[in-house]
Amino acid sequence: MPDASADAPRTPDERRTDLARYDFRHVHPRLAFGTASDRYAGWIGQVYPERWRTEVQTKKKKLGGQTFEDRQLPIASVVDYFAHFSVLEIDFTFYRPLLEGDGEPGSNYFVLQQYAEHTPANARFLLKAPQAFAARTLRRGGKGGPRYEENPTYLDAGSYTQQFLDPAVELLGDRLRGILFEQEYTRVAESPDPEAFVANLDGFFRDVPDEVQTHLEVRSPHLIVPAYVDWLEARGLGFVFSHWQYLPSIKEQWERTGGRLTAADGNVVLRLLSPRGMPYAESFAAAYPFEGPAPELAETKQARQMIDEATALAYRTIESGRTLNVIASNRAWGNSPALAQAVAARFLDFAGQRGA
Repeated sequence: MPDASADAPRTPDERRTDLARYDFRHVHPRLAFGTASDRYAGWIGQVYPERWRTEVQTKKKKLGGQTFEDRQLPIASVVDYFAHFSVLEIDFTFYRPLLEGDGEPGSNYFVLQQYAEHTPANARFLLKAPQAFAARTLRRGGKGGPRYEENPTYLDAGSYTQQFLDPAVELLGDRLRGILFEQEYTRVAESPDPEAFVANLDGFFRDVPDEVQTHLEVRSPHLIVPAYVDWLEARGLGFVFSHWQYLPSIKEQWERTGGRLTAADGNVVLRLLSPRGMPYAESFAAAYPFEGPAPELAETKQARQMIDEATALAYRTIESGRTLNVIASNRAWGNSPALAQAVAARFLDFAGQRGA
């Protein structure tokens, strides 16, 4: 059941009290906190009640030459997630569309359907677009290690709409806040030039219905140029600010946009994913088992800079009359709820100083 007091104004002391119990729904009306994925057993006692401990599901995960226990809760636990957060980023849709090529529902369709059945009307989702349509190359395994092949369905607007966008709207309706359309990192020598890159994307988005706000995350710094931001603004597409391995700082990303917030619906997305310069496997191992802040991630100069720059972006977004969706990842801090707490606390510190 949704909390009837979720939208009620809070005093500064009440907001601090909420924050101490990892309730981020009242920090500010134009700040929506969420996480990159959910159902982590390591969050029991923060987000999830102890009763879920008897329902933990475990499987093995191999990464970077190590084996980890992937400990997850049932999908039904999402009802407790939304008693703390306002928005949830779903990433399993990146790996497979909702419908198969023949139009039949795939496994992800039924998983997302279960999420919809367990969430209140005021829950909001950000879904990652499937790599089948958003990735220029696809990673393939096999003897001799992984290789990357050209993706024949890259920017196939018809298939994207039929196999992903339409069923996503059918399942979530108004709870679908937006789509995250990730463009993978590519070296300059292997990348189209910025003009060709924008032209290709423009052809795709010209043919995709604009009923749901799309936010683009470009992970190749050399493609984040004024012409790209001009195009986002003209199309009403959102620029995703992302703290991630190969990207420049949040502050530099702001400077590259010229301080423009481009999404037509007034939402802005900030993804706090991992330390800059740190590979996925390394940040995962440092964060595991995701039960609290990891000193090698959270107690660094870069981590303090990330918090400061996230707070600055929050104020700039709010001052512009828009809403910032802050998405926290375990890999950036060791524990997503603790990272969201650090950003929210920093924001409230400044709000107190300003008398907000």
